[in-house]
Amino acid sequence: MGASDALTERVAFLRDSLQKSRTHTDRMVSMLGSFDHRLSALEAAMRPTQVRTYAIRMAHENIDKTLKSADVILGYFERTREAELKLSRGPRDNLESYLTAIDQLRGILQFFSSNKSLRSNDGVVNQANNTLAKAIMKLEDEFRTLLVTHSKPVPPDSLFGSLPEISQPLSGSLDQQSESAKNLSSTNHSEHQVKSSEAAALTPPKLIPPRILPLLHKLAQQLVQAGRQQQCLKIYREVRSSTLEKSLSSLGVEKLSKEEVQKLPWESLETKIGNWIHHMRIAVKLLFAWERELCNQIFEGIGSVKDQCFSEITANSMLVLLSFGEAIAKSKRSPEKLFVLLDMYEVMHELQPEIELIFDGKSCSEMRASALSLTKQLAQTAQETFGDFEEAVEKDASKTFIADGTVHPLTSYVINYVKFLFDYQATLKQLFLEFANGDGTKNQLASITMRIMQALQSNLDVKSKMYKDPALQHLFLMNNIHYIVKSVRRSEAKDILGDDWIQRHRRIVQQNANQYRRVGWAKILQTLSAQGLTSSGGGSIPGSDGGSSGLVPKPILKDRFKSFNMQFEELCLRQCEWTVPDQELRESLRLAVAEVLLPAYRSFIKRFGPMLENNKNPSKYIKYYPENLETKLGELFEGNRQQRGPLSQGDCSCGTNQSSINPK
Repeated sequence: MGASDALTERVAFLRDSLQKSRTHTDRMVSMLGSFDHRLSALEAAMRPTQVRTYAIRMAHENIDKTLKSADVILGYFERTREAELKLSRGPRDNLESYLTAIDQLRGILQFFSSNKSLRSNDGVVNQANNTLAKAIMKLEDEFRTLLVTHSKPVPPDSLFGSLPEISQPLSGSLDQQSESAKNLSSTNHSEHQVKSSEAAALTPPKLIPPRILPLLHKLAQQLVQAGRQQQCLKIYREVRSSTLEKSLSSLGVEKLSKEEVQKLPWESLETKIGNWIHHMRIAVKLLFAWERELCNQIFEGIGSVKDQCFSEITANSMLVLLSFGEAIAKSKRSPEKLFVLLDMYEVMHELQPEIELIFDGKSCSEMRASALSLTKQLAQTAQETFGDFEEAVEKDASKTFIADGTVHPLTSYVINYVKFLFDYQATLKQLFLEFANGDGTKNQLASITMRIMQALQSNLDVKSKMYKDPALQHLFLMNNIHYIVKSVRRSEAKDILGDDWIQRHRRIVQQNANQYRRVGWAKILQTLSAQGLTSSGGGSIPGSDGGSSGLVPKPILKDRFKSFNMQFEELCLRQCEWTVPDQELRESLRLAVAEVLLPAYRSFIKRFGPMLENNKNPSKYIKYYPENLETKLGELFEGNRQQRGPLSQGDCSCGTNQSSINPK
C-alpha cells in the first residue's frame, strides 16, 4: 500500500504543478497582450519623426551629389578655358600641346553632349564647337605650311647618282648622240638583270625631313578625325604632285601632245626617246617609289586614304610619261624606229613588276592598266615594224647610184641593222613571247633575219641592172654579197643563220666573181687568139716558128696589137674607177684576171711579137710586156674617181705611153 500512496501523492503533486503552470501562462499572455497594444501605439506616435529623418538624410545625399556634379562641371569649364588658351596660341610653337588641347576639347564636347539636361549645355557646346572648328582650320594651315616648307624638288644629280647605271640625258651633235645611244644600249643590255632589289638598297634623299614626318602624320590623323579628309588630301595632293612634277621637269620631262610628238624631226625625236627611257626608270624606281613610301608614312593607319592620295599625286606625272610612249607607239612606223621601240618596250617590260608593286590598290588600277597597255602597244608596233622593214628593204627604190660598184649604202644599212638587232636578243625573246605561236624564239629570229637578207638580195639584183656594163653588174653583186657574208661571219647572226647559209652565199660571191671575169675580159682575150691571123698573100710575114704557122698578114697583126692595147687601156681606165673595198677580195680578183690574161698575152707576144721586131717602130704596137700588164692589173678596183674626183687620163697609169714602161 505504501507504494500506491506514494504514487498517488506524486500524481496529485504533478496535477497541482500543472495547474500552477497554466495560471502563470495565462497571466504572461495577458501581460504580453498589454505590451503589444502599448508598442503599436508607440510606433504610431514615432512614424512622423522617422519620415522627417529619412527626408533629411536624402536631402543631404542630393546635396552631396549636386556638389560633386558642380565640381565636375566646373572642372570641365576650367579645362575648356585651358584648352581655348592653348589653342589661341596656334600650333606653330608647340604642336604636341596644340593637338592635346584639341583632344581635350573633343572630350569636353562629348561630356556636354551626353548631359543635355544641363541648362548651360547649349551655350558651352556652341562655344566649344566654334573653338574646335577654328583649331582645325589652323591645323589645315599648319599641314599645308609644313608640306610647302619641306617639299623640295629632288635635284637631277641626286637622281642620276641614285641610279648609277643611268647616264645623263643625251646632248651634243647627232653623231655623238647616236654613238651615246649605242653605248647606252649596250650597257643596258649587259646590265639587263639590274632590278629593283639594287635600287631598293640605295639610300634615297629625304623627300621630307625625318623630324617633320611624325608631325605631318599626327596632323593628318587629326584632320581625318575631324571629317576634313578631303581637304587634307587636297592639300597633300596639290603640294606633293607639284613637287613631283618639278622634279621630273628638272630632268627634262616635257608635256607633249601626240600631234607635237609626230611633228618632231627624227633626230630630235630619237634624243627625246632616249631621255624618256631614262625618265621612266628614274620616275618608277625612284620618284614614284619614294612618293609611295612617303605617303604610307604620313597616312599610316588612316584607312584607304594613302592609296587614293598616292594615286592622285602621281596620276598627272604618270600620264605625261605614258602619253609620250603611246604617241611613239601609235606614230607612223618606220625602220629607224624599231630599235627605239625595242628600247622602250624593254624598259616598260623591265619596270612592269615594280609598277604593279608601287601602284598597288584599287585607286591605282587605271595606271597599272595604262602601263601594261603601253607595253603591249610597243610590242605590237615593234612586231609590225619588222614586217615593214622587210618590205622596205625589198622595195627600196632609192636613186643613189654607186658608180664604182662598191657596197651600196642600203647593204651596209641593212647589215648594221641586223647586227644591231642581235644586241636585242633577250628583248626580242620576250617580245616574241607576247605573240607566241608555238615557234621557238630563236627560230623566229632566224626566220626574220633570213627574210630580211633575201629581201636585200632581191633589191640588190634590181639595183645591179642599173649598170650598163654587165661586168660591173657582177662586180656590184660580188661586193655586196661578200660584204653580207663577211659581216654575218663576224657577228652573232652566224649562229642564227647557220653554216649552210654562209657557204651558199660564198658560192654566190664566187659565181659573180667568175661572171665578172668572163664578161669583162672575154673580148680582150679574143684579140690574143690566133684565130683570124691566116695567110692572105703579099705583105705577110712568116711566123716565129720558121713558117710552120703560115704567113700572117702584117696589117692584120698590127691591128690585133692595136686592138689589144686600146681595149686594155680602156678596161684599165674604166676599172680603175671601180672599187672592191675588201683587200683580200680585191687581190683575189686581180689574181683571177691575171691568171687568164697574162698566160694568153705571153703566148701571143711570144708567137707574134718577133714578126714586128723588124718594123720601123715596133713599140707603137707592142706597148706592153707581161710584167707591165701585171703592174697595171695591180691598180684595178681602187676607186680613183671617188677618192680623187673626176677621172682624167693621168689618174690611171694604164693609159700611159711606152716611155713609162721599163721592159725587162
